[in-house]
Amino acid sequence: MSYFLVSVLQSFLPVSLLLGLSWSSRKTPHVRPMVLLSLISFLGGTMAATHLPDSQQWILLFTGLQIALMLLFLLSQFIAGSRSGYIWQFILIFVAALRWGQTPNLSAITATNVINTDLLLNVSAVITGIVIVVFASALLANCVRQVGGLRWPLLILLSLLLLAPLSGELMLVLMKLQVMALTKSLLSYVAKVTNASGLINYICGGLLLLSALIYLLKIVLPRRLAQAEERPIEHRKAVAHYQNSRRVMLMTILLTVIIAGAQIYWDKVASQPPRLSEALPVTLNAEGVVKIPLEQVKDGKLHRFVWVADDGKAVRFFVINRYPDKLRLGVVFDACLLCGDQGYVMEGNQVICVACDVRIFIPSIGKPGGCNPVPIDEWEMTDTDLVIGKKSLESGLNYFSTIITLEVTDPVDGSKLTNTKAEHRYNFAGKTYFFSNAANYEAFRDTPEKFVKEEE
Repeated sequence: MSYFLVSVLQSFLPVSLLLGLSWSSRKTPHVRPMVLLSLISFLGGTMAATHLPDSQQWILLFTGLQIALMLLFLLSQFIAGSRSGYIWQFILIFVAALRWGQTPNLSAITATNVINTDLLLNVSAVITGIVIVVFASALLANCVRQVGGLRWPLLILLSLLLLAPLSGELMLVLMKLQVMALTKSLLSYVAKVTNASGLINYICGGLLLLSALIYLLKIVLPRRLAQAEERPIEHRKAVAHYQNSRRVMLMTILLTVIIAGAQIYWDKVASQPPRLSEALPVTLNAEGVVKIPLEQVKDGKLHRFVWVADDGKAVRFFVINRYPDKLRLGVVFDACLLCGDQGYVMEGNQVICVACDVRIFIPSIGKPGGCNPVPIDEWEMTDTDLVIGKKSLESGLNYFSTIITLEVTDPVDGSKLTNTKAEHRYNFAGKTYFFSNAANYEAFRDTPEKFVKEEE
């Protein structure tokens, strides 16, 4: 839900603020034509985005057109007629909707063809975002209409905010078409301006807050002092003006907090991948097996464990009781063949793949196929324990990439080193040995039985 709210704000908030500044110098528009015009341009742009070509030539044309429109918009601010305001209302919202409609994740608004909770929440987020940008536009127009000298600085700052990523996109496509030279400095600029979408809401929120503070100093405080007027009629007017201006200021500040809060929540919480619960370390006993008490894993929760092989490779696996009314364990590696070793988390009564967000049917855990975790073979249960052999755990070594730093001993000269820094290693009799230098490695490789016997 929060993704769609933030994406709407990033795409439409700077445009709506520009339109608010545009209308601040014009006659106040009628609500009905404004709503109809904005709705038509929003829906039309979003639908048209699905039919746009994706060639580099088209991207070049579309980007250049957006830059030209931004410059024309600034020039048009010297024309005070309402007709010009309505024209730009349609054009800017239509272009913003075109860009928003090309968002790859927009199709995730629902995963089914029926009305479900996700669809309702995501559509509500889009509507909430639209309401926020409309109010932001109206409040900024109200502030700027009463504060002289604020309109053009804000127009220029917001235009630069939109032109910066457009310039980066233009440079990038020119580089791809080999029209512009590919240099380190240009690439650095392109990367910075095209990957800074998360800053848009912060910058727009900052400009709104700045406008509210200037409005406080220029309008609200003087009107508060004007309430001292003793004549009854003028006093009532002064009180009404003060209350209205204070309300505008407070609503603008509140809107700023909402915008910044939505972006902060997305950056720090909602966009972060699920964190795996801590894996409990397990080791092989003298019989070469891992034993886990059944009492520990029969509660229906996901219990994560990690076994570290002698070369430092960490093998994660988890155990879950698949049925609430009987003991039927799923014993699987914390990885799948499709998504790798990012693992699984349990939220409520669902097990979810971290990499692709697929919900796993819990009774199917332990069976191969799809995004199901890779099953561990040849485990068994006793009356009290789950027993997993070394061979079964070793079969999962290729599914994981995490290496744990271990202190190891060179079997040739007994020197101490770490597995991650050893340049030489050798597998013998199912065990990995590490060496501090090439001479020790060669000596061990020629007669490993001698050194293994001495080590034992």
